[in-house]
Amino acid sequence: MKVTILQLLKGAQHAKGLTIIIDVFRAFSTACYIFNNGAQKIYPVGNIDLAYSLKEKNPDFLLVGERDEKKPNGFNFGNSPSQIIDADLQGKTIVHTTSSGTQGIANAKKADEVLTGSFVNAGAIINYIRMRQPQQVSLVCMGYACEYPTDEDTLCAEYIKNILEGRPTNFEEMVATIRKGSGARFFIPENQGWAPSADFELCLTLNRFDFVLKVETEGDLNYLRRINA
Repeated sequence: MKVTILQLLKGAQHAKGLTIIIDVFRAFSTACYIFNNGAQKIYPVGNIDLAYSLKEKNPDFLLVGERDEKKPNGFNFGNSPSQIIDADLQGKTIVHTTSSGTQGIANAKKADEVLTGSFVNAGAIINYIRMRQPQQVSLVCMGYACEYPTDEDTLCAEYIKNILEGRPTNFEEMVATIRKGSGARFFIPENQGWAPSADFELCLTLNRFDFVLKVETEGDLNYLRRINA
C-alpha cells in the first residue's frame, strides 16, 4: 500500500486510489456531528449558488456552511460543530458548502473512492483503509480556504499515514502544535462569534465517531453516506 500526502486543490485534482479529503477545521468534523445527530443525507457542494438553488427547490433541506468562516445569509447553521451538537437533525437532508473541504470533493475527479477526513473519525478511516487494502491511498490536506496548508489538516494526514505504516505518533503533541499555530484563531476573543473555542475542542476529540463518510453520486450531485467502520 502506497500512502501519499497531497495539498490543496491541486492535490485533490491529482489524487488517485482511495482518497481521503481532509478538513479538520471544520467541514468534515462538522459533517460527522451532523450524521451523529440523525441526519439522513449530506450533499457537499462547492458552489454556494447551487446550495441556495437546492434549498429553493427543496424547502425542507437545511443549509450548513461558511464563506470566510462565517455563516452565509439564509443558512440554518454555520460550519460549526458547537452549533450542531445539540441540534435535532433526525431524518433531515443537509446541503453543506464550505471554502475548503467540499471544494476538495468536487475536484477529486481521478480518485477511485473518496472519504472525508478528520481527527474525530480518524480511527474509523484507518480501519476502513485496512479493510479495503487499496494499492494507493491519497491523503489530501485542504488547508485554509484551499489557499495554504494548515497544521491541523497536515497533521491529521500524518497521523493516519503513521498508523497505517506502523510508525509511532503523538496526538497530544499534534494538538499542542495546532493550538499554537492555525488553531490559535479559536481563542481570540473577537472571533468567538464565528470561531468559538468549543469548536477547537470538538474538532480535536480523537476517534469520537466510529464511522466513515463516503462520497457517493446521485445524478449530478455528490452525497455523503455513513458507513460504520
